[in-house]
Amino acid sequence: MKQKRDITMKVTSDEEDLIKAIRNYCDSYPNGYPELLDYAQDIFDRMTFMPK
Repeated sequence: MKQKRDITMKVTSDEEDLIKAIRNYCDSYPNGYPELLDYAQDIFDRMTFMPK
């Protein structure tokens, strides 16, 4: 079994929101809430949008 360790990183507020959204979605599994996944996907899409 892998040992867990704590790390410290500087993240933006969007990155923090994305991490929290993913954790909330994972914690809700297997009952899951599709809107949590949609929310995480929306944050990810906004963060990775590259204008053409």
